[in-house]
Amino acid sequence: MVTVPVPIRETRDASYTIVVGTGLLADLPHAVRTAAPALRYAVITDSTVAPLYGKRVVDALRAAALSADLFSFPAGEPHKTRDTWAGLSDQMLAAGVGRDAVVIALGGGVVGDVAGFAAATYLRGVPYVQVPTTLLAMIDASVGGKTGVDVPAGKNLIGAFHQPRLVLADLDVLASLPREQLAAGMAEAVKHGVIADADYFQALESTHAAVLRREPAALERTVARSVQIKAAIVVADERESGRRAILNFGHTVAHALEVTAHYTVLHGEAVAVGMVCEARLAESLGLAPKETAARIAALLERCGLPKGTPNTASVDALIDAMQRDKKARAGAVRFALPKAIGAMHGDDAQGWTVAAPEAAVRAILAGR
Repeated sequence: MVTVPVPIRETRDASYTIVVGTGLLADLPHAVRTAAPALRYAVITDSTVAPLYGKRVVDALRAAALSADLFSFPAGEPHKTRDTWAGLSDQMLAAGVGRDAVVIALGGGVVGDVAGFAAATYLRGVPYVQVPTTLLAMIDASVGGKTGVDVPAGKNLIGAFHQPRLVLADLDVLASLPREQLAAGMAEAVKHGVIADADYFQALESTHAAVLRREPAALERTVARSVQIKAAIVVADERESGRRAILNFGHTVAHALEVTAHYTVLHGEAVAVGMVCEARLAESLGLAPKETAARIAALLERCGLPKGTPNTASVDALIDAMQRDKKARAGAVRFALPKAIGAMHGDDAQGWTVAAPEAAVRAILAGR
């Protein structure tokens, strides 16, 4: 078992711990009683995870004499909406869930975002705990306190910063995860290597196959190192006013791909394509060595991830989606770009993102 402290200083009482290991679901009642004591627990999950782990978690909480109820919504990014958030809020109100409750987000990144947003806004805010069930959620989405929903104008445009009281990542649940979802999680691991740790990236070039085979030691090392990297960045910049922007590497293009594809592509697959495009953009702007994008693409391809934009995505539609993204400033699309594997372009004085010329972006998206 690995524990990673997240000592948030910007927001009072927002510090928490990430726990990574096996067999942790069995310890959930004790863990939440210690980290997030409450008179009632509202377990929020989706229609995929509910039959796998929902009843098990609620039964375990009740067996420990903790009051718990299960709330579920249809699985998938298309259901990460204001309607889903409103429906969950209404269900909890109808069930009499009060301000003395804690929300438990049990699921992947969509569940974590929606349940976290529900917790951030329900009765003006209640605590919550993240129990991620996908590799991507364990590695990235459950850490950092970003919550929210998608709207027709774009991804994650409505939301709130709301730090969890605890993140409990039980590697055992990955046994039920489809392989394509496991591969999607590797995209965020690769991203962490690119933005902050060249040695970690190099290790993934050797160990990615073991992770995809779900070897316990490889899984634990990968999840632990990724959350250490993300936690360190979040601690230094909780609300993305500075260096935390580097976590968006690959995501400007990725979010546009997701929006234009109506969320029919997995987030990790979109991030993989986005990283290759944005690394090529960094090369074209003279910010990164020429081999950077090729090395990233090679590792992503070995993980079973795509590296090129789908034919269904027109350049005009992608540009339009980027201009409406929350990362745009003064009408300019901004990118977090690498200067090498393990280091990002920028600094605290000049900023960590680059406003790239539209012509350069169009050329990259068109494959030129």
